[in-house]
Amino acid sequence: MSDQTAIELRSWRQFVVLATELHYGRAAAQLHMTQPPLTQAIQSLERRLGARLFERTRRSVALTPVGAALVGPARLLLQQAHALTTRARSALAGEVGHVRLGFVSTVGFGPLPGWLRAFRDAHPRVRVELIEATSDVQLAAFERGELDAGFTLHAPGHSAGAALGLQRLSLGAEPLVLALPDVAPWSGARRLRAAEVLAQPLVIFPRVATPSLFDAVLAFYHHHGATPVIAQQATQMQTIVNLVSAGLGVALVPTSVTHLQRAGVVYRKLPAALAAHAPRGETSLLWSPDAAPAVLRFVEFVQRVSARPVGYRSG
Repeated sequence: MSDQTAIELRSWRQFVVLATELHYGRAAAQLHMTQPPLTQAIQSLERRLGARLFERTRRSVALTPVGAALVGPARLLLQQAHALTTRARSALAGEVGHVRLGFVSTVGFGPLPGWLRAFRDAHPRVRVELIEATSDVQLAAFERGELDAGFTLHAPGHSAGAALGLQRLSLGAEPLVLALPDVAPWSGARRLRAAEVLAQPLVIFPRVATPSLFDAVLAFYHHHGATPVIAQQATQMQTIVNLVSAGLGVALVPTSVTHLQRAGVVYRKLPAALAAHAPRGETSLLWSPDAAPAVLRFVEFVQRVSARPVGYRSG
């Protein structure tokens, strides 16, 4: 845009006020200026436009056809400029924006739905885009700049986000419990025998999905002198539970997964002989250190509402 056509918003505001008042004295008072500078400003605007905007006599001020045609667009321009300023302030405060949020399925079985409802109610102009993904997929997305924050699952204290320089908020750890096919003769037994539990085929997530938790499960077996027979691997907890219901084996799942009720599956605590060394799963919220204000607003919200650890007692 050339210097001749670039006109400051102040000039358009002066034009709109004068077009509304049709009186230089009243318009100048409303603009907190004296009449001569206003007269000069309007004349300067007319020169830039190459057209007269007002017809002025000793007794009256009237809009010319050109002036009348510009009043509506000028008012809209000023409204839009005000809206931009307001939106910028809201964005800076984290009240407007977009959060690309990754999450593992275990958080979906637990508190995430309630948190999202409460956050949406408190911050209706922040859009949260949900991306369900395992921890390894989320870390790769962080590295590519495709994720703003993410709920991940790992063994206690072993978040891989530190390698990428991510910030971390621990939301607590929960014990892993047994998911058993209810057709097994011992699944409904009053007491589970440790040796029989350890001998069952195991359905587990791939190591690449959550390395630290996979290693913790294997270390648990090795601690008790057993080597698990891995019958099947599946990425999603829903799929693991479905495979258990099909009788392919047992699984160790976070306690929050017990909220997923599936015909053919029962959830049990580990036998007392195994419980002392039972692996635990920790849930963390990760986010980029240079995150936008809306992302930080979401982090602050989660920190506030997560006074209790993520996880639930099994039945």
